[in-house]
Amino acid sequence: MRELNLDQLRTLVSIADLGTFSAAARALHLAQPTVSLHIGELESRLGTPLVVRGSRRVSPTAAGAALIDRARRLLRDADEAIDTVQRHARGQAGRVRLGTSTGVIVHLLPQVLKVLEHEHAGIDVEVAILGSNHCMERLTAGTLDIGLIALPQPPVRDLVVTHWRNDPMRAFVPPRWRAPRAATPDWLAAQPLIFNDATTRMYRMTMEWFAAAGHAPRARIELNYTEAIKSLVAAGYGAAILPMESSAVAVAAGADPVQLIPLRPALTRSLGVAHRAPSSLDGATRIVLATLERFRQR
Repeated sequence: MRELNLDQLRTLVSIADLGTFSAAARALHLAQPTVSLHIGELESRLGTPLVVRGSRRVSPTAAGAALIDRARRLLRDADEAIDTVQRHARGQAGRVRLGTSTGVIVHLLPQVLKVLEHEHAGIDVEVAILGSNHCMERLTAGTLDIGLIALPQPPVRDLVVTHWRNDPMRAFVPPRWRAPRAATPDWLAAQPLIFNDATTRMYRMTMEWFAAAGHAPRARIELNYTEAIKSLVAAGYGAAILPMESSAVAVAAGADPVQLIPLRPALTRSLGVAHRAPSSLDGATRIVLATLERFRQR
């Protein structure tokens, strides 16, 4: 037996609610012969009469009444499914998988998520702590929708990468150290150091900064968790070179009492937004990208 046809079920329900074939035809914007055809095909498919045609009103048979009860639920589920898909297409609902580093999650992403919660509460942003390399890998594999990543990145087919913001790098120095007004490679190379993990873009950028001055220092420890690095700096374990996100000033001046020393020569961390080609994005992902664009440095 072929599967039930939702249009035919909707016709049957309309006849039961309105009492006549002609009234159902008007409500459904169908020709009356089409309504008769829908009921005839349903009865033929199920092998039993579904309605009794009276002189003034059409009534369902016992089998018809049982089918109508189930049909109402099927039609309601179908309408809800269509509405859910349309809400996803319009960006009113959906799940967006976003990956980025801990520093961005702590200091930059909350303001973006606050706007999304206020303006697009139906969108669920699933945040993962990922380095830039892992973000690019997962975007390519289709298991991530948006990555906030360190720049520059080598071009990857079918991925779009645009600039989002620049953050000046600073030397994060323990509070009791005697530090110069500007931290040079010569001075920092002679101090105990805490580096980002060697697989990160931040590590490569830091080592290039030292190498330009003829240094290749080794770290006491390498981590891939910005807030843990800051805690170790505050405890006097070593100095670190980290980006100075706009909201990190209050943290550094209050709960995390480290000295923030400008670098000489200056060093800047650039962040970008990476995603798949726009033609392949759903509505929710487009909404999140548009919200991130509102926070892009001009």
